[in-house]
Amino acid sequence: MLGMLLCLVPARRSEAVNPETLLMPGKLSTAHEKYEERCSNCHDRSDRNRQTQLCAACHKEIAADIGAKRGFHGRLPGIGTSQCRACHSEHLGRTGDIVKLSREQFDHDGTDFPLRGAHASVVCTSCHTAGTAYRKAQSECVGCHKKEEPHEGKLGRDCAACHDATAWRHISYDHSKTAFPLQDKHAEVPCVACHFGNRYKDTPKQCVSCHAPDDEHRGERGPKCGDCHSTTGWKTAKFDHKKETGFALEGVHARIDCQDCHRSGNLKDKLPRACYGCHQGQDSHAGRLGKECGNCHGNLKWQPANFDHTTDAKWELTGRHTKVECHTCHTAPVATQKLPSDCVGCHRASDVHAGKLGTRCEQCHTTEGWRSGVSFDHDLTKFPLMGLHVAVPCEQCHVTHKYRDVGHECIDCHRKDDVHKGALGKECAKCHSPNSWRVWEFDHKETGFPLEGAHAKLVCAGCHKQPAEEVKLNPNCLSCHEQDDVHLGQYGRQCQRCHSTVTFKGARLH
Repeated sequence: MLGMLLCLVPARRSEAVNPETLLMPGKLSTAHEKYEERCSNCHDRSDRNRQTQLCAACHKEIAADIGAKRGFHGRLPGIGTSQCRACHSEHLGRTGDIVKLSREQFDHDGTDFPLRGAHASVVCTSCHTAGTAYRKAQSECVGCHKKEEPHEGKLGRDCAACHDATAWRHISYDHSKTAFPLQDKHAEVPCVACHFGNRYKDTPKQCVSCHAPDDEHRGERGPKCGDCHSTTGWKTAKFDHKKETGFALEGVHARIDCQDCHRSGNLKDKLPRACYGCHQGQDSHAGRLGKECGNCHGNLKWQPANFDHTTDAKWELTGRHTKVECHTCHTAPVATQKLPSDCVGCHRASDVHAGKLGTRCEQCHTTEGWRSGVSFDHDLTKFPLMGLHVAVPCEQCHVTHKYRDVGHECIDCHRKDDVHKGALGKECAKCHSPNSWRVWEFDHKETGFPLEGAHAKLVCAGCHKQPAEEVKLNPNCLSCHEQDDVHLGQYGRQCQRCHSTVTFKGARLH
């Protein structure tokens, strides 16, 4: 066979034809074009599984990654047992894609540089420049961010020690590991405020080095500002107010400026010690709740108040009562005004029932809302709700807010639904069910006149022309069939002796 092929292909004068190239399934890619005449570089005819070893012989960097289990190829699952040809195919032509890389589906977590934070939104070409192998992309921060690095290299190359991948401006440097831990207000100061001009070594540590312009003593009390001041604020001095004045500064008092109380500037002026002495202007109660502000308010915050209405006033505030302003109920000084404890004492104007249902509003309403959460139990009334009555809105029966002016009989609400037009009386429940007006069941045997034969097919109105409670029908046959009696009464009124209820026509003689 090979000989026949050689005969069919004319040989050139200056070069010999390699028989193996004639059997190739296709041309090699441009990257492997120079090996096209040397098939043994990539193929071992005696051992096909040795092909991966031949690939590694050329691609030494990838082979090293696989051996060290690093890089993209070294991290692939099952890489020790898989073949290169499982992912990379050749003989697809000069322009054939043998890498088969999909940038859109590529998972960067399989590399030595997982994309985290802002890196995940960066386009590939920002790091992988054209003509450069992907593996040679920079992995050091300064490799890409050298132009953004404001420290001029004075803090080294380990950018990740301070910055994170979410944003370049996110800094997490632990200053406590230096000789000058940042505490309180110092922790809020920008780095450049102390390290201007990228000066990091020999930064002064004395307070006065930075705070000389803030020293209102103009150096008269020396450079040791820390003896009186603290890092929580330049205006916060370490003065023991309780020991020196007998008035402990607690809560907000410990954070306010001295001049807020000592307005004259003379610290020896006598100041009031009671809350009302300083906070009278802030008393929104206008004195109605007394002058003992400390009963409700604390030193930490003027609002909200910590007054326990259940314990201190013997009246628990629940639901919407907890959101009502004190002045809504306490319209006069508490020392002289006694408030009612029942609902109608405050809500009489809101009682849409006009007092017709009594004064115990809590039997139906709750403090969560006057119109919400109404829990009236209709089963305790003369008309328990059953069947479809449960789903009917209250307003459909109770058209007014008096509620007690509604009738209890079915016909009071269902008069329009009574197809009998009153012919069967008012006791609808004898036949109909509250589950549905159309669901009814009446056993005519209860009347002493069972409906049999043709009688069972008649509609009720066929016999009951007038209300049953007004006109009682005669069970005698001729009371209904007198016009059908062809005997004109000659055989009496006991028609059933000859006729049946199946049909009036025809007769059986005994």
